[in-house]
Amino acid sequence: MVVELRTQLRYTDDRLMTSEGKVEDLTEKLIATKINMEQLQKENSDMQGRLSSSETDLSNNKFKIEQLEKENPERPKVAFYAGLTNVGYVGPFHIDITLKYTKVITNIGNAYNPDTGFFTAPVRGVYYIRFTVCSASVANMGLRISKNNQKIMYNELYNRDGHGEYISNGVVLNLEAGDNIHMSLPSAHVIFDNSDNQITFSGFLLFPM
Repeated sequence: MVVELRTQLRYTDDRLMTSEGKVEDLTEKLIATKINMEQLQKENSDMQGRLSSSETDLSNNKFKIEQLEKENPERPKVAFYAGLTNVGYVGPFHIDITLKYTKVITNIGNAYNPDTGFFTAPVRGVYYIRFTVCSASVANMGLRISKNNQKIMYNELYNRDGHGEYISNGVVLNLEAGDNIHMSLPSAHVIFDNSDNQITFSGFLLFPM
């Protein structure tokens, strides 16, 4: 009887030791799992922080883009280039006449009107306006450029030998929307144009204001 009890006790001790071993293993695994979870939680926290920072940067960049778009609206496109006529000699006349450049080659923005000879600024800004004039007879040649019917430049040359003579010039003007520019031929002046476009009127918007 005593032997049986000792055997059972030994068997119980063995089972207890085995259970304790398993408990230790489970405890170690639990500790490792806890460490892994803490590491994952830390990594998740870091990722959340980075995500929040990225969202903040994205929001800031979006705000900056919106501000830039407000401060820098799409730049209007304005440019024109036209020749005068193919008839040859124009003038002399007893009065000043407005020149109508009928051979429109470029008219981006449709700010130049060949029916009137007027360029009308569609937006407030700084514009570059240029002209070229030709003469092929012994006479005074020249042109006058006007802004809102007020003279701002007059160029003249006396052609002494009747050979081809040219004048080219340009101006930079600050124009308000609706301001107009046109070229006129002064009285008693003669100019010459043909299919070679020897007399031209052109301009474009440098930048809006």
